[in-house]
Amino acid sequence: MALKKKKMRKRFVFIPAMLLLFLLNSFVLKHKGAKTKSLTEGTSSEVANIIFKSADGGKTWQDISKGLPDNLQKGGIRSDGFLANDRGLYLRAGNKFYHSEPSFGATIWTKENFPGNQASIAPGKSGIFAYNFRGQFLQKINGSGNWSPMYANFQEQAVRLNGEKDWMYTHFKEKLVRDIFETAGGTVFIVCSNSLFRSTDRGKTWKQVQAGSGTMRLVESDGVLLATSKEGILRSTDDGQSWDRVIGDEGAGIAVERIDGGFAAIVNNTTTGTNSMYISLDSGKNWNAIGEDLKPSWISLLMKKTGLTQSSSDISSIKQMGKYLVCGRSDGIFRSSDLGKTWQPLTLPPVENFGFNFSVSGNVIYVIPNKGC
Repeated sequence: MALKKKKMRKRFVFIPAMLLLFLLNSFVLKHKGAKTKSLTEGTSSEVANIIFKSADGGKTWQDISKGLPDNLQKGGIRSDGFLANDRGLYLRAGNKFYHSEPSFGATIWTKENFPGNQASIAPGKSGIFAYNFRGQFLQKINGSGNWSPMYANFQEQAVRLNGEKDWMYTHFKEKLVRDIFETAGGTVFIVCSNSLFRSTDRGKTWKQVQAGSGTMRLVESDGVLLATSKEGILRSTDDGQSWDRVIGDEGAGIAVERIDGGFAAIVNNTTTGTNSMYISLDSGKNWNAIGEDLKPSWISLLMKKTGLTQSSSDISSIKQMGKYLVCGRSDGIFRSSDLGKTWQPLTLPPVENFGFNFSVSGNVIYVIPNKGC
């Protein structure tokens, strides 16, 4: 009799576990089915749903896709292929370069043939940079219509300064370029897969900076530089010649942005397996954690751990939009009016997507649905 009761207790524990997995699996199947269904809804011969704009804090959205090529409707735009600043919005796609000036009325796109194959773009002090992973750079000077080659001797100097052998060096005898950043004073940094290079003479000569590693992203505010790295968040007060780690016990730096009065950062917490947000209002010296309510729920983490989904709704980006902080997750975009203490979801355009990429300039936010390909 005791043995029979023991078996019944085992079954009682096993059934809820199976039920939980069944419910989670049903949720995933329903979610996937909804995405598949929406692909056939709302189709139109006109170009639409490529990029949206909001100038009222994300309350209402304007589709500003008209004038862009219709093939972007299917493939989307690379996350490093668009940016917004006080001169408007820039897109790099196919063999064209697109620009729209800031406007409260209808958005008008100007396009030009692009002279190279550089798909990534980044802001610069004098104009937009375009670059590729092989370290081929072009720059379009503000107010001009021409793209000029830049930093033609970078690879030669970089390989001489750092000859570490990796896949890129073995096949091309080059460094793999991941990003470019120019400070307000004109110092240029080029981020490679295993090193950071710095130039103060418009790229004539380069020096390797002993900083962090990984996919570094740099930002500047009032002469202070911050950078992401595998070691966390790094800080420099001498124009990038030396760096100190200011956030690093949690894990790798994911993102860093300038905000009013300081900086915001995202760091991956290796203990919890989630991303955490921080802000600093004293030029990056001290940091406070924010956005606890935006971390993935336990059910989201369980679904990822059991393989029912590939990713959880984790924090991936943070920027400032006027008086708001804006945070991106795989399942939407959220804003905060109290420096990250509380967050509210934005009502986003109802389009088929696998998340949203966004860029901000002043009070205006531009959102591009990520097509997942």
